[in-house]
Amino acid sequence: MRDDRGRTRGWQRLSTTLTHRGPYFELRLDDVVRPDGSRGTYEHVVSRGGVTVLAVDDDGGVVLTRQWIYTHGVVQWRLPSGGIDPTDGNAESAARRELAEETGLQAARWCRIGKVSGADSFTNHVDHVFLAADLTEGTAARQAGEADLEVSRLPFENAVDLVLSGQMSHAASAYAILVAAASRTRR
Repeated sequence: MRDDRGRTRGWQRLSTTLTHRGPYFELRLDDVVRPDGSRGTYEHVVSRGGVTVLAVDDDGGVVLTRQWIYTHGVVQWRLPSGGIDPTDGNAESAARRELAEETGLQAARWCRIGKVSGADSFTNHVDHVFLAADLTEGTAARQAGEADLEVSRLPFENAVDLVLSGQMSHAASAYAILVAAASRTRR
């Protein structure tokens, strides 16, 4: 690509080799032309993305999960979240499914908060973030890897404290809570 002054701009993909395909992601190796015009390779993960849900009850309490996160090797606080499955019609459908699977909750009101890109030089993964309200109880349908998942409700201010103290490091969860906190202070 060239800009209006004739300079090379951006990256150009010449070819892609699929090196691994799994149920949740693909690993690709691309032959590329870099912004400076040199050729090279770029290895990256391609994902369908994920969803994170800030579920708030009628008393302003936030629904949180706590579980062992295999890739990080620690127990983490986070909002209900998970991947977008091939059977999900869209990100909101995935968010509804994940909230119900992990917590048993259904929500009558949904609002898109935004999206978070994580590890941009490594993956195209995007977390779509939603606010869910007017909650009703149901039965969770957790997957085998979620058997240790605990669900808690904390006052909103306590959830903010978890983010600010570094105890909630999941990027989309922190983003959702901080955006909600910022919008509360603007009212």
